[in-house]
Amino acid sequence: MENRGPVMKAQFDYNETNVFVVGGTSGINLGIAQAFAAAGARIGVASRKQSKVDDAVASLESDAGPALGYAFDVRNPDDVSAAFDSFAAEVGKIHVVISGAAGNFPAPANKLSPNGFKSVVDIDLLGTFHVMRAAYPHMIRPGGSLINISAPQSTVAMPFQVHVCAAKAGVDMVTKCLAFEWASEGLRVNGVVPGPIDGTEGMDRLAPGDKAKAMIAKTVPQKRLGTPEDVARACLYLGSDAAGYVNGQILGADGGWAIAGAAVGGLMMA
Repeated sequence: MENRGPVMKAQFDYNETNVFVVGGTSGINLGIAQAFAAAGARIGVASRKQSKVDDAVASLESDAGPALGYAFDVRNPDDVSAAFDSFAAEVGKIHVVISGAAGNFPAPANKLSPNGFKSVVDIDLLGTFHVMRAAYPHMIRPGGSLINISAPQSTVAMPFQVHVCAAKAGVDMVTKCLAFEWASEGLRVNGVVPGPIDGTEGMDRLAPGDKAKAMIAKTVPQKRLGTPEDVARACLYLGSDAAGYVNGQILGADGGWAIAGAAVGGLMMA
């Protein structure tokens, strides 16, 4: 891998700040939670499996301090709301929410079952809406920041990804509509689109093996795969006062990968 040059550490102060990361128990989302915790935030994380929640909380507490964990399925709006109610009762108003729960599996469209399509839409699209709606009454005003983790499939057509492309395109429009509606209340809603991020379950599924990952890295203008820290830095920015006039934007943390357009999709499945 090429020399990336000097490492520049973005400095953000999140002391006395409450941050809830949905999906924050593994991969990119755990990296986001770790970054906010390291910056001083009080952290809540959530995912569907209690064992993963417990492991993430233990890891966060070992590295940065107290953390709270919740197990729920984003497809169940009542459970999502109950978790946000509990987190807010414990810490007070919430400053930043990251919605990152997602589902994905490669499947050719002609063999994708209606239930398989629905499952991804329910997790990604409906789940995002459920999180945003549950977070809404608990956000600090003004200054609250909500961040939806999207995917390149929201704008780049990819083979074997029709379900994800449809769901993530919807996620981006949810982001923009809520940004429009809630801005007058002092809330900002933005999205982050990770590129190909090394060491994640999604990357392992879509590009299994070193050869496939090397092929993908060549399609990135910066000629490397991303890291969870790359995505976390984008979220640290969007959650901060530095992004106080940034609203309704879909920020790519992808090394310029989306510039390749539809060609990316073909290379991914080559």
